[in-house]
Amino acid sequence: MRVYTCPACNEPVYFRNLGCSCGAELSYDPEQDRFVQGAAWCSNRQKIACNWIAEDKDGHCRSCSMTEIIPDAFRDNNVSLWSDAEFAKRWVLSNLSRWGWFTNNDAGARPRFHLLSEDTRKGEKPVIMGHADGLITINVIEADPVERERRRDDLSERLRTMNAHFRHEIAHFLQLRLSEDDTFLKEFRALFGDETADYGEALKAYYANGAPPDFEQRHVTRYASSHPHEDWAETAAHVMHLTDIVDSAAASGLQRGDRPTFGYDAYAEPDAEALISQAVDLGLALNHVNRSMGLQDLYPFVISPLARQKMVFTHGAISNSRRSSNAVQAQREFSPAPN
Repeated sequence: MRVYTCPACNEPVYFRNLGCSCGAELSYDPEQDRFVQGAAWCSNRQKIACNWIAEDKDGHCRSCSMTEIIPDAFRDNNVSLWSDAEFAKRWVLSNLSRWGWFTNNDAGARPRFHLLSEDTRKGEKPVIMGHADGLITINVIEADPVERERRRDDLSERLRTMNAHFRHEIAHFLQLRLSEDDTFLKEFRALFGDETADYGEALKAYYANGAPPDFEQRHVTRYASSHPHEDWAETAAHVMHLTDIVDSAAASGLQRGDRPTFGYDAYAEPDAEALISQAVDLGLALNHVNRSMGLQDLYPFVISPLARQKMVFTHGAISNSRRSSNAVQAQREFSPAPN
């Protein structure tokens, strides 16, 4: 993520800012990827601190307009959880717009979101996160760091964040869009396997037996071993993680050796191998820094040669969206819907 500048005083401002220390009230324009003054604010600015500009007839920003259902706003902490979830969504959507996804030049379909809470007026109601034919469901209860950490431990996951949830589920949607291209499908199946294999049975077997002992030789995470759909979504999410690590490091002036150079645009990098190498080097260094404070590793993964090959292919597919977005439309259905 870039570090931005205030249009009034040119001092640094950050992606979450509603204003600058100089007193200027700011809003973010996702199409221009910069902060502006004087634009109409998203109608959710006062409710959930959304700092994007209004774009639709209801006064919603580009991100909020994709949300069809919000959590029960009358229950306890649901508004703050909704706010944190929407912030993570805006972060990921802004990242993806750097590759041309969901911009004004992107003629393809956009995802729709249901942001739900298990805490409702009618009592506790389970929420299953997932993607189904363009509809993404997110459980906002995991915006609570205590609850999210409990579930991370229960599931023995190395990484569980709201950004990661949005990246994973949006990755399913990107696969939906990209799969209209026969060339993509042919190359996808050569690396990830047959995505038409019974999804329900595959997940049932995964939760009954766990990942195979050698999963790290072929997949970036345990869950990626469950089905080709999930292998893609986990791999694509990690491509997004690594790209943003490098981009954020460059924006902050952090380097490992002489890379990345200040001002380097990770989203414009065509060489996936070079990008991954930079990200892994930075991850190792930042893991060491985190350990000095007793914190979890920033990027606690080892990437095998085959997982890296999948990442290179995935990076090529999602970063080339500017060239393919006008031709690729979201009409293909997944059944049953992957999570």
